[in-house]
Amino acid sequence: MVFAEKRTSMVPEFLYSTKTARSGISAPKSLFQALTAEASSNAAPAYTASSLFKQVAGAARTPAGVASPFMVPSASERKIVMFSGEYYRACAVGGMLCCGLTHMGVTPIDVVKCNMQIAPEKYKSISGGFSLIVKEHGVVGLFRGWVPTLLGYSVQGACKYGFYEYFKKTYSDMAGPENAKKYKTVIYLAGSASAEVIADVGLCAFEAVKVRVQTNPGFAKGLSDGMPKLIASDGVKGLFKGLVPLWGRQIPYTMMKFATFESTVEAIYKYAVPVPKSEVSSSSQLGISFTAGYIAGVACAIISHPADNLVSFLNKSKDATVKQAIDQMGLKALFTRGLPLRIIMIGTLTGAQWGIYDSFKVFVGLPTTGGVVEEPKKE
Repeated sequence: MVFAEKRTSMVPEFLYSTKTARSGISAPKSLFQALTAEASSNAAPAYTASSLFKQVAGAARTPAGVASPFMVPSASERKIVMFSGEYYRACAVGGMLCCGLTHMGVTPIDVVKCNMQIAPEKYKSISGGFSLIVKEHGVVGLFRGWVPTLLGYSVQGACKYGFYEYFKKTYSDMAGPENAKKYKTVIYLAGSASAEVIADVGLCAFEAVKVRVQTNPGFAKGLSDGMPKLIASDGVKGLFKGLVPLWGRQIPYTMMKFATFESTVEAIYKYAVPVPKSEVSSSSQLGISFTAGYIAGVACAIISHPADNLVSFLNKSKDATVKQAIDQMGLKALFTRGLPLRIIMIGTLTGAQWGIYDSFKVFVGLPTTGGVVEEPKKE
């Protein structure tokens, strides 16, 4: 299905309000120009899911010093039209930044969590896990796997947020204005699930290397030597052995993440903020994004934790199956092992992601995500 750009959209206004962009929120020019290059044309191209994926994937292959078509201009250079090609590219860049940087930032917590999941008899507590890793491997041991984490989740984040915006718009158009507003939660769930299916294909190989590096000391130092070793021992299919469990972990996680975030933002503006969203300062809007993101992160951690345990177990053990993992761990451990640490990690990480993502959108002149429909005043 080809999605052509239109300046008037069938998507309901509750999904996005451009009033925020018109209320004076603007972006400084110089810093953004240092990070991105101006796109080559004012007219955004027709977009499909496959062409958007090519834009995301192609960004990683762009030679240094060459302007990438994946980049977006700043708001001061050109107005970004909602739901245009530039809009989706901006969302993808925002997703790449928010997921890649935050996951890399919590690498020490992730290292301890993975080891607690794989070897609970050795890593019995959170504090003990940190102490033991530092004692055996030094402080550097807490940062094992940071490169595949950064790259893998950057790819995943670009696809997750870019495709979420694309599918949310597409499904809203398919439903029509009235049904899209009536079944908005269904659209959030369907859009995020569709985006995550694509995003996890990009993440899977990096995640396999990350877990092996973090839980098998001496296996490899990082991505550059870890991926060839993993391919040599398990074959190329070994990189994607955890794809189904990864879908099992990430799809419910992302559905909960986006639907809970959107619903929480809407509830905050409806019940806790005394003025319309368009009258709320940009800093307050970003604070609301972080708060709603943290709440969504706690829910995400709980619902996706069993699959997270399975992903860690399967990537640790070469020939293990899902059934063997469940039998060996037991149902109680499957749902609870490492959960408190993951709630802390995912809550903070998800809150920070939405804060960074919406900060980037504001930075390029776009409105923050979500809010309440502001009904037109009757004459």
